[in-house]
Amino acid sequence: MSCGEPHETDCSEVLDHLYEFLDHEMPEGDCTKFEVHFEECSPCLEKYGLEQAVKKLVKRCCGQDDVPADLRSKVMGRIELIRAGETVPEQDVVLGDAQRPAATAE
Repeated sequence: MSCGEPHETDCSEVLDHLYEFLDHEMPEGDCTKFEVHFEECSPCLEKYGLEQAVKKLVKRCCGQDDVPADLRSKVMGRIELIRAGETVPEQDVVLGDAQRPAATAE
């Protein structure tokens, strides 16, 4: 998605790192660049607002449940693999090792 206008920070970069911005997981300088971008780019601002609303809704509806430490570790590990440019097999994403269906004999 892009508004078609030139920006100091490209729309694709903003959208690729939107959740880092929403989760306050980026350096302050990058946050400032994103804030400036949102001021001048209404499509990205709209996407930001939508994702922020979804995040708040999920927190309100599901925020009371504790996440098991092993699940959090697996998810974070997969995020790091993806950020490093490595591919994660689809089956590994959908089913954890312990949740894979056992082979059945017929």
